[in-house]
Amino acid sequence: MKKVLVTCPPMLGLFEEFIEPANKLGIEIVAAKTTQVLSECELIELLPEYDGWIIGDDPATRQVFEAGVKGNLKAAVKWGIGVDNVDFDACKDLGIPITNTPNMFGGEVADVAISMLLALTRQTHFIDREIRNNFAWPKPAGISISNKKVGIVGFGDIGQSVAKRLMGFDVEVVAYDPGVEGNKGYSYVTRSDFPERLGELDVLIFTCALNDKNRHMLNEETIALMKDGAMVINVARGPLIDEPALIAALQKGKLQAAGLDVFEVEPLPQNSPLRGFDQCIFGSHNGSNAVEGVRRATYKALQHISDFLTDKQ
Repeated sequence: MKKVLVTCPPMLGLFEEFIEPANKLGIEIVAAKTTQVLSECELIELLPEYDGWIIGDDPATRQVFEAGVKGNLKAAVKWGIGVDNVDFDACKDLGIPITNTPNMFGGEVADVAISMLLALTRQTHFIDREIRNNFAWPKPAGISISNKKVGIVGFGDIGQSVAKRLMGFDVEVVAYDPGVEGNKGYSYVTRSDFPERLGELDVLIFTCALNDKNRHMLNEETIALMKDGAMVINVARGPLIDEPALIAALQKGKLQAAGLDVFEVEPLPQNSPLRGFDQCIFGSHNGSNAVEGVRRATYKALQHISDFLTDKQ
């Protein structure tokens, strides 16, 4: 039976459920001891013991793969859609078959984006904190979502799922994505090229993959183009946003609030100035972690790794 290391936190959360299905595919899955990612050094030490690797957001670098193939490593699967942490060129050079599991949980991640949108506009997170922590009974005035303009950066599976969920809110949506054409049948969605029309938006939601061209696409210059008092939500990848620029905009009141499920450094450092903003809401890079989505992505990952390892025999 082939041994496969699992370092993906959502999969680890339901790990016991996947042991028997993996066994039926000829795989023994082994849970890594991690809450978010293993370090490069930890992976270099661990990986040679395993035939396969189901990757989370770990640093899947050339050095890591080179160490793996010196041992038993023969195949890998990146759990989920984001692949910015994986050196696919190294896998090709080393003869390691690898793929990811796209289009598995666009709806689940979109749900988190919408939950952050509702929390920020009606300040439900702030009210909850004040009641719990300060025995207060706050009555902040929220704002209605209706008749607002929402930008979505990335119009793939997640972005389109966000647009679908916005249908009942009577909003106009501006979608940014050079790799996707049209409005996919959503009459209230118009297309634009980033950063055009940023000054019209009340909310900007990031749902795109990270690559070398869009790193820090929200920065001092693009924030300056935004409407005063706009809100930012990121359920994609932390480095899409220049965090110091975001912090400065929040401090100055240029941006009213932010909902962040992802950060440039994860977990969020204890000394991060972001922790000081009561008007912000944070997640733990957990947008895809709904039971149904985890199951879909995991069974797909298990099938991929089984097929790869069978072909390698």
